[in-house]
Amino acid sequence: MDSKILFSDLDGTMLNADKEITEENISAVNKALRAGHKIVINTGRPLSGCLEHIQELGLEQEGCYAVTCNGGLIYDCHSGKILFQKTIPLDYTRHVFRETSKRGIHCHTYAGEYVISEQMTPELQFYTHVTHTPYKIIPDLLNHLTEEPLKILAINMSGDHSILDDYRHDMQEWADFKISIFYSSDWYLEHVPYGVSKGAAIYHLCRYLNIPLSSTVAVGDEENDITMIRTARVGAAMANAGLKVKTCADYITQNDCNHSGVAEVINRFLL
Repeated sequence: MDSKILFSDLDGTMLNADKEITEENISAVNKALRAGHKIVINTGRPLSGCLEHIQELGLEQEGCYAVTCNGGLIYDCHSGKILFQKTIPLDYTRHVFRETSKRGIHCHTYAGEYVISEQMTPELQFYTHVTHTPYKIIPDLLNHLTEEPLKILAINMSGDHSILDDYRHDMQEWADFKISIFYSSDWYLEHVPYGVSKGAAIYHLCRYLNIPLSSTVAVGDEENDITMIRTARVGAAMANAGLKVKTCADYITQNDCNHSGVAEVINRFLL
């Protein structure tokens, strides 16, 4: 069988609702690696928020990579080297923080392994808890930013989806050709450099590894996964994905994230 490369989202895909990886998913990943396939985590999380899952899956070996920050950074799990990264200019970052602040929307960004925010909020507490990501509170954050971030995240957990929808709509004209704004869940609105996406990361990594797109398989569940589902030769949507994601997919899993849907994809398209 020809070698293939799998790009898998984490939350709602590789991880179940309790943010855990099922034994069946771990076993399928290990079988795929032993068969000579490559495995790539393709997530909106920062690198620090997925290192424990890289270790749990046994991906610290050749042929394993992590695409983080929705494509903003590509990491070689074996060598520990960063293969690619693209950041948001500080002027754009400050503008996003000012606009979200006007609307009372929690907004944070990243510096090294840390999430950085101007204040502790319920949204930040929730996010850092589920992603196991360390954080720093910097009250005068806009005046202390010295490095361009890989991404910015706006969060609203009030249940009123229109708050983020209206903000996104109002920002669209300004954001054109500057940054891309899209959802990674009902609560999370992602901001990344223009041209960065999970799909673009597939192109970049495949060129780097000299792997044809015909050998790619991708699986995800949210709006930020659509570009990789469309880019891969086989794009799979999880059973728990929304309709918008499922309509873009070549295959929809029978099993959801709580019942090892990624193992289903591996067994069907890699093994």
